[in-house]
Amino acid sequence: MILPYDGSIMAKMKSSLHPVARRRELQGWSQAELALRAKVPRTSVSAIEGDRLTPSVTAALALARTLECSVEELFSGPRSVTASEGPQWAWEPRSEPCRYWEADVGGRNVLYPIEGLSLTSVAHDGVWQDGIARDRASSLTEKSLVLACCDPAIGLLASEYARSSGFRLLVFPRGGAAAMDLLKRGLVHLAGLHRSTSEQPDRNADSVRAQLGSGFCLLHAAQWQEGVALAAGDRTRSLQSVTRAEKRWALREPGSGARECLDALLGNRPAAGRLVASHTAVAEAVRAGWADAGVCVQLAADEAGLNFIPIQTEALDFCLPASLTHDPRVQALIRLLRSRAHRRLVNELPGYDARETGELVKL
Repeated sequence: MILPYDGSIMAKMKSSLHPVARRRELQGWSQAELALRAKVPRTSVSAIEGDRLTPSVTAALALARTLECSVEELFSGPRSVTASEGPQWAWEPRSEPCRYWEADVGGRNVLYPIEGLSLTSVAHDGVWQDGIARDRASSLTEKSLVLACCDPAIGLLASEYARSSGFRLLVFPRGGAAAMDLLKRGLVHLAGLHRSTSEQPDRNADSVRAQLGSGFCLLHAAQWQEGVALAAGDRTRSLQSVTRAEKRWALREPGSGARECLDALLGNRPAAGRLVASHTAVAEAVRAGWADAGVCVQLAADEAGLNFIPIQTEALDFCLPASLTHDPRVQALIRLLRSRAHRRLVNELPGYDARETGELVKL
């Protein structure tokens, strides 16, 4: 199946061009030339002009600067994707050709560029090239559950889910704040966060209320140990010794649970280091030697053979709209999380605890 985005769709829109397309044509530029000048992928320009992609802040600013106008002039109008215009990109493809997955989220089909760090190992649904989405004619869009989460063991859940339910779980590695932002924008079904601790058990719920508002539920996935990963030869045993020493840190992004944990550990003092994308990446940075320490879950540190000093026990919850709790895909996930076999598997992971796994709390 071939979806000719730049052909029939753009012809229908000729009488009401997107402001980006209108200003580009006034300049006499092709999409490729605008993309080159703005340093934005040409596929993104095409998707933005066709109302299939909401640009990132960086892309919007670059296009406005190149077209010599304000961001508001380009993107303030109430434009939306209709069913006849086909699927919408969840975020901009980084390159072309680009493999993608497709899923039904909120009654619309969304395309997801497959990322190198994706935590899901399933075949792609199609390939995007030359402004055309070449679909492999799979029928999995309505059988896909999309999760943004940083759990390094989530691949086990995805594998069990596919085997037991006939659905598939598409997982994208994101910290808590970024995951909830995707949920807020209607681009994923569930968002993982792990800010609740033994001392502050309501922080996940408070974070959801603050960032998303009402009408959401928390599905408990696990409890885990978060702490500092150190090189295998580093025999430091106390957190006080870690905080006193000058360290090169493998840093998670601001807004992630691991970064909040590190900031609290250091008393919000600046930490020198480089950003990495996941708990596993933190452990690999320490193992490879270009970072002295990093905050991650015990599983990631143990699997990399590192020294691990616990800081706190955290609750990993999946946030989802309350309206989705009766969706067959979500019901299948809840049944799996509550199953005795899955709880036993979770308990066997270093630092994990499955005593409350599968509990659903409406906020």
